[in-house]
Amino acid sequence: MTTSTTQGTALVTGASSGIGAIYADRLARRGHDLILVARNESRLRELAARLEAAHGRKVRVVPADLGDRAGQQRIEAILREDASIDTLVNNAGFGLAAPLLQADIERMEQMIDLNVTSLTRLTHAAAAGFVARGKGTIINISSIVAINTEVLNGVYSGSKAYVLALTQSLHHELAEKGVRVQAVLPGPTATEFWGVAGLDPANLPEGWVMRAEDMVDASLAGLDQGEVVTIPPLQDGQDWLSYDAQRRELSQRLANRKPGPRYGVGA
Repeated sequence: MTTSTTQGTALVTGASSGIGAIYADRLARRGHDLILVARNESRLRELAARLEAAHGRKVRVVPADLGDRAGQQRIEAILREDASIDTLVNNAGFGLAAPLLQADIERMEQMIDLNVTSLTRLTHAAAAGFVARGKGTIINISSIVAINTEVLNGVYSGSKAYVLALTQSLHHELAEKGVRVQAVLPGPTATEFWGVAGLDPANLPEGWVMRAEDMVDASLAGLDQGEVVTIPPLQDGQDWLSYDAQRRELSQRLANRKPGPRYGVGA
């Protein structure tokens, strides 16, 4: 049983299995009480019992469908009202593999509702309290497809690119107010994601698929090191820093009253 003092409360979405359940375990080990959110109440209660027994933490189970506005509002209210919450892990989401024209539009809209709208609303609800208290941590689970946009479904890639952009913007906005934000970009990871997306991970090249436990442990190590963007499968972190530095440098050249000369306008 863990004996460290309580660090505050972490609310983890998509907590019933996979990456979310591992985050819950690791944060409980670090001394956090937990609020676990997902649709599957029986799974949540089984996980809560295990975590309470293993770590001696208080674990609250809140079944909610975050793809539904009522479910979103329920969790938003908790984030606004519970001042013990100091960490939000926005993990709930799903992906699709089929190309846009072969994918079901209703399913893609559901993906946007969960991956983008829910994450945004929960982040907004949490950030207000964190800023008021001068501390808090928001961990947003993005994906490597936020950068490698030409793979899998384009709407899925777009939703994860949104998560990355939102997180970077929030860091700029909130860092000086005591709020840490982190975007985590997993590569192929051994979770139930693949079945939902309609892919078999066994078809991926050997050595690509990371254990979910390793992904979460690396991500928390990145958080401890102060990373705003953590990419566990990227072997040399300097590659990302160089890429991001080039993006920032380019951003300084994106405002001009004249179109670029290649367009031949106003010459």
